Amino acid sequence: MQFVPLIRTVPDFPIPGILFRDITTLIKNGEAFQDAVDSLAELFADVPVDKIAAIEARGWIFGAPLAYKLGAGFIAVRKPNKLPADTISCEYALEYGTNCLEMHRDAVEPGERVLVIDDLLATGGTARGTVGMIEELGGKVVGIGFLIELAELKGREQLNGYDVRTVLTF
Repeated sequence: MQFVPLIRTVPDFPIPGILFRDITTLIKNGEAFQDAVDSLAELFADVPVDKIAAIEARGWIFGAPLAYKLGAGFIAVRKPNKLPADTISCEYALEYGTNCLEMHRDAVEPGERVLVIDDLLATGGTARGTVGMIEELGGKVVGIGFLIELAELKGREQLNGYDVRTVLTF
């Protein structure tokens, strides 16, 4: 995984006390970006997937090319008031506050196998909220994948019972 040294750590962002893992230094390098997407694809090569649900905004960076690579549809999970049709929503806790996510009500058909993708697992709130919306619509969450996991924040505990896979752990 040649991309690991390209992940920059920014202290005290967005608030004091947070060590932010910045992937912009990784994705600006074409070869490293390709390696990161390929690493995620390898994690889930054994999982049949109908759709990838990726969380705005950095999850999209990896979710869209992963959907293409796996031959799956793509679901944009967005911040509030960004989607034009009827939506479902959830509120979730962040490492440094709360927020809300939405997705279209027609994004998932009952029984569809959905893989949730985001760039980073911290507290698990965004992934847990996304899982809840998918299941409310009748989808089956077949896995949850992250490029990076911040183990000390114990986000994996929010996702007990799900197949959680990460490329690397800090």
